[in-house]
Amino acid sequence: MDDKSNVKTTVGKTKFYQGEKQTHPLFCIEPGISCQHAREQASELMGYVRDMTISGLMDEKPELIWVSHYRSGLAKALMDDAELGMMR
Repeated sequence: MDDKSNVKTTVGKTKFYQGEKQTHPLFCIEPGISCQHAREQASELMGYVRDMTISGLMDEKPELIWVSHYRSGLAKALMDDAELGMMR
């Protein structure tokens, strides 16, 4: 039987800011998400980032590069918050 009290979860401290000197985050990671699930989702997002970056470069679509940039920020926030949760 699984003991849910041993499941490591996100702490909800990681925020994503876009642009220089921005003081209001665009989003933050919610506390209580399974670290394993957060890491799996970050990995999936990074796969999309890779694919969209290549498509953006090959097809000369800079908007795909920007979408990739934002998605990589979300993936990094998920990973960073999961790492904080794993250290608890």
